[in-house]
This record gives sequence, structure tokens and C-alpha cells, in this order.
Amino acid sequence: MKIVTSLSFRGQCREAFEFYAKVLDGQITAAFPYGEGPPDMPVDPTYKEWLMHCWLEVGDQALMGADMDEQWAPNIGKPKNGFDVTLHTEDIEQARRWFDALKEGGTVVMDFAETFWSPGYGSVVDRFGVPWMVNTTGK
Repeated sequence: MKIVTSLSFRGQCREAFEFYAKVLDGQITAAFPYGEGPPDMPVDPTYKEWLMHCWLEVGDQALMGADMDEQWAPNIGKPKNGFDVTLHTEDIEQARRWFDALKEGGTVVMDFAETFWSPGYGSVVDRFGVPWMVNTTGK
């Protein structure tokens, strides 16, 4: 079994997933715009290029994403809340690189530093509004 987090955006899914692929050294294996949906699925021209489904493979893990408008997801304009995408590694320098990349244009919640449970941990909301925790294991 695999549990996969699905992230929702408002027209930024492709940009976000290209950024995540670069930061996490992953590969986008699917990116389907609404405009390429079934012929009987009407699509407002505003959303033709928005992604209906995106899949990012990172090692044996994955993230899924899509663009949503308020008519499909009434809370899409509100801050994402109640979850974090969490990255764990034994390599503190790798953790620091992830954190530094994710914080560019975002908001640091807790700066990357040693904690009582970790040699390096930080929390950030990236420029797309996605909350992340970056944790170094093995203290």
C-alpha cells in the first residue's frame, strides 16, 4: 500500500510540481490538463491549461496534485491547514538544502535548527501555500 498526499492549487499546479521535482530530484510522470479531458467534458477556456491530475514520483514516494476553482473546492482560496508534507532524511545537509529551497518566496514557521528530537528540523509554508516539515532523523 502507498498513502499519497494530493495537493490542490488554483492554477499553479504545474509550476509547483516542476519546482517540487527540481527540489526533491523527482520526476513528473503525469500532467493532464482539463483541456485534454474527454470530448464530452465541457471545459471553460479559463481552465483549459489547468491540471486535472499531476503525479510526481520521488524515489518510492509520490505526490499528487490538481488545480481547483472555487466552484469545485469552495475553500481553495483559504490557507492550507491541518496537514504538512513532511520530508525525512538522515542527511542533515540534504535536509537543509530542501528547507532552503522550499522557503524561497514562502514563510518560515520554524527556522531550520537542532531540536531535542532532531539534529536539524524546520517548518515552512512554501510560495504556493503548501506547508512542509523537513526533519533530519537519527539524533
